[in-house]
Amino acid sequence: MVAPDSGKTVRVTSTPLQDRQAAPSGIAGLGGDTAGDAQRRRDLRKMKVVATGFLALAAIVYLVTRYLESRDGADVAAWVGYVRAASEAGMVGALADWFAVTALFKQPLGLPIPHTALIRRKKDQIGDQLGDFIEQNFMTPSVIEGQVEKLQLPHRVSRWLADPANAPRISDEASRAIGLAGEMLADEDVEAFIVAGMRWMAEPQWGPPAGRVLEQLIAEERLEPLIQMLCERARGWAEESQPLIDRVIDKDGPAWAPKFVNLLVGERIHRELVEYTAKIAADPEHDIRRALRELAVNFAHDLQNDPETIAKVEEIKDEFIGRDEVAGAASTAWKAAKAVLEQALDDPDSRLRAALADGVIRVATRISADDVLQDKMNMWTVRVARHVSQNYSREIISVITETVRGWDADDTSRKIELQVGRDLQFIRINGTVVGSLAGLAIYTVSVLLFS
Repeated sequence: MVAPDSGKTVRVTSTPLQDRQAAPSGIAGLGGDTAGDAQRRRDLRKMKVVATGFLALAAIVYLVTRYLESRDGADVAAWVGYVRAASEAGMVGALADWFAVTALFKQPLGLPIPHTALIRRKKDQIGDQLGDFIEQNFMTPSVIEGQVEKLQLPHRVSRWLADPANAPRISDEASRAIGLAGEMLADEDVEAFIVAGMRWMAEPQWGPPAGRVLEQLIAEERLEPLIQMLCERARGWAEESQPLIDRVIDKDGPAWAPKFVNLLVGERIHRELVEYTAKIAADPEHDIRRALRELAVNFAHDLQNDPETIAKVEEIKDEFIGRDEVAGAASTAWKAAKAVLEQALDDPDSRLRAALADGVIRVATRISADDVLQDKMNMWTVRVARHVSQNYSREIISVITETVRGWDADDTSRKIELQVGRDLQFIRINGTVVGSLAGLAIYTVSVLLFS
């Protein structure tokens, strides 16, 4: 909802039931009538009847006493004057307090009397003053810091999370949070984000960074296991290459060569190949292995310094990133991952949910058992709260002020009257009673002084 005079948006939530029960005019920014409001309205109506009854009683007593005093030649008892004075003052007190109470919410009798309908006219000022009061008395850094420090949030939260009895709820809440995040993320947005990330990664040159990484791996001898694996694979391939060698010799060998000659040649080639690859795999200082290391060193250097190599890597990179299959793979990967995630989260006995709960419990147990860590976390919490109160208290309070500004003035006045109107009717009753007693006292004193 947009506040009429501020242009800012105020988020309002209400249930369908409240929407249906709301008055036709609606309460801008306020929920509709609830069961509690209906009860308050009945209580307010009853108290208004009672307060008005006191006024009516005072008026009746006053009229009766005036009638008794106005009869010609009638012998009027002394007490009549006292009762008349009390009832007259009681009516004045009741009417004055009725006017005061009514003037808070509306114009008495609909008359445009100045300084009436105060809540309706001063709604925005009331919201601002309420915000200022909360900011000056509740949102000060000293108050916030003291209250947050007393709460000991890390200790309380970690103890609750570390309790195995709460594991099902932890699992449910974590799954619900992840599921909600998944619902909020549209597939096309995630796919666009993945593609944008890939393009962002493709902006810098890949050659020099890759060359530096390769150079570091060579310096730390991290490539030796890879070279050893390649040598082992080559030996294994050589041991199983006899059928392939025979087919190549039969296909490309001299047509006039006898069959047994081809077999002998094939066996010799196979034996030599197996022995040679076995020597390479067994000897870390073999010429081939040294050549592989030298090749890696030269390639790392070229990736960093040779323009042709760098340009070739960039060409391969651009071709790879620009392929439709890459973007399609990102889309497929996200949809598959999302489907698996949703299925795991929907299953109460899934490993993912169990892992989530177990991970949270482990971390919480670690925190709850470490007093030093708890003190540090509590200090961090206090510092965060102090920072928020120092820098964002006005923004937080604006939730109150802007929300009040967005309320409809008439409906706000009625809503507030429902909340406090019943208690205010006691002011009318007290005004009647106190006014009567005051009138009686004044009349008594005047009789004593002037009779």
